[in-house]
Amino acid sequence: MTFFQLILLTISAVIFYTFFKKLFSQDYPKRGIDYEAKTDDAQIGGINRFDKTFSKPKIEPTRLEELISMADNAVQKDDMIDAKKALESALIIDKDNIELFSRYAFVLNSINDFNGAREYYQKVIDKNSSDDMAYASLANILHKLGEDDKAIEYHKKSIELDRDYAPHYFNYANTKYDIQEFKEAVELYQEALKLDEELAEAKYMIQQIKKEKI
Repeated sequence: MTFFQLILLTISAVIFYTFFKKLFSQDYPKRGIDYEAKTDDAQIGGINRFDKTFSKPKIEPTRLEELISMADNAVQKDDMIDAKKALESALIIDKDNIELFSRYAFVLNSINDFNGAREYYQKVIDKNSSDDMAYASLANILHKLGEDDKAIEYHKKSIELDRDYAPHYFNYANTKYDIQEFKEAVELYQEALKLDEELAEAKYMIQQIKKEKI
């Protein structure tokens, strides 16, 4: 063996030794190993770059939403005229919106336009026959209009739809009181109190009726 061949053999031995040492020491890249962040904010692919931030677009309210908001704010300020104007404009945009019907009927009732309120509460019922609040509100309006038989029918319907809501019994009792059916009024006030013991108005009316009427 020549000297040159000896040198080549030595170099080859060193290379093989180094390779197998690395191999069995497991100090080499592996397939299928998930990336592990070395710091708390480390991310893959430069997602944490300042020029890669994302923002949500500002969604502007529709004209209808603006008008509803204007009406609600006006009602809170007890400005029913402005509320009425805003809702009338909203109804031009969406003439079949049941939420607008309810709001508009409430405002009309507040300014003593009982016939107008009656029309729009009836529209609510026509679209949703299970709306107990619409029946109760319409019953109160019918009573104001002197249509007590119809008012009683709608009071009963509101209770039928929600038997656990004290104001339905209280409103019905008020109608009974006004038409001087005091015994039934007391019974209805008592039903209201069973559901809401803090209903002071019902307690007061029972005391007044027992003192003066029965």
